[in-house]
Amino acid sequence: MKVYVTGSSGLAGHNLVDALVARGHEVVTSRSRDIDLRDASAARDFVVHAKPDAIIHAAGKVGGIQANVKDPYGFFVDNMRMGVNVVEAALAAHVPMTLNLSSSCSYPCALSRPLTEDDVFTGKLEPTNEGYAIAKAAITRLCSFASRKASECRFKTLVPCNLYGRYDKFGEENSHMVPAVIRKIHEAKSSGQTDVSIWGDGLARREFLFAADFAEMVVACLERFDEIPETMNLGLGHDYTVNEYYEAIARVIGYSGTFTHDLSRPVGMKRKLLNISRQRALGILPRRTLEEGLRETYDYFLQLEEKKP
Repeated sequence: MKVYVTGSSGLAGHNLVDALVARGHEVVTSRSRDIDLRDASAARDFVVHAKPDAIIHAAGKVGGIQANVKDPYGFFVDNMRMGVNVVEAALAAHVPMTLNLSSSCSYPCALSRPLTEDDVFTGKLEPTNEGYAIAKAAITRLCSFASRKASECRFKTLVPCNLYGRYDKFGEENSHMVPAVIRKIHEAKSSGQTDVSIWGDGLARREFLFAADFAEMVVACLERFDEIPETMNLGLGHDYTVNEYYEAIARVIGYSGTFTHDLSRPVGMKRKLLNISRQRALGILPRRTLEEGLRETYDYFLQLEEKKP
């Protein structure tokens, strides 16, 4: 199968390319410096020329809490434009299958129970990433409309939990929690720092999926496209507290210092766990444990550090 992966240089996209190649698929990619997916004509022309059998839309403007709070406009506009343009390009090129990758951020923030696919547009979004979340929710609905518009082109959306792994960003400004904590604890160990600060009380719960497992699961969904529902969560089905992530990362790195809590810092949603009953019914589950995924991620981080001048 010839598959066009948008956002192939990002965390999700890069892992998807690896997984697709491993399964024997032909992969088409485009870099933002060559094809700006925010440009409707450029996106359409590229897809029409490439003639893929399927599209996996993994491109997006992403970042952690600080980046989202600083630029909600940019996160909304860029993600909205890319999503609309990819959907319209798929329609113009008559692409039979498109998998849109959304985000668990598109679900309401006030629900303490596991989040289901039907929860989109049913409540208030988390304020710290509202721009990004609105765009992702809107594109999910657009894919549903597009499937009704053209029967020969089918669109389905996968909603993953947070990801971490190889090809992640480890800077403080543009990274998510797991890679940021890996860098923080690595530097603490390297400098002999005896304590590390955790944002908030550390009791917020998060579900992080190792990106290589995620990619294998997405490829399985693509290969079983007819079986999967129009919208489906992808996750672990269980979560950990922020404190537990810090402790697990410390064990992997070998850091023996203590942790303190900075209650002045924003922490986002108290809990964000996906209901994966649809995913589980198909038998599509991750292979690695938390510490196995963290070990592979830390090894990748060390490779990056060794390449620095």
